[in-house]
Amino acid sequence: MNDVHTLVKSVNALARELQGLQTTAVAEYTPVVETLIATGSRDVRQIERTLDGLLDFCGHAPALQLYRSLCRHYFDIDPVATASYVNAYREMWDSDEVKP
Repeated sequence: MNDVHTLVKSVNALARELQGLQTTAVAEYTPVVETLIATGSRDVRQIERTLDGLLDFCGHAPALQLYRSLCRHYFDIDPVATASYVNAYREMWDSDEVKP
């Protein structure tokens, strides 16, 4: 029983750490995404670097919202590349489960 308790504590600690990382990522990426969109940036390298970084956090709704916003912006610049980012999201985060 003690092993189970230790395992549960470890998993809880990891979950809290992950939540902290997600919160930090959103705080760091929000001004970057907002600036790219507000300035109408066409800097493909910076847009793709930002999308690459955000993809790791798209399991967290606020990060996914940033990712989607930047994808919408990028679509007007390079629809083919944007489609690859949408597919990357789907491969990494979409579930194969049937949703009601």
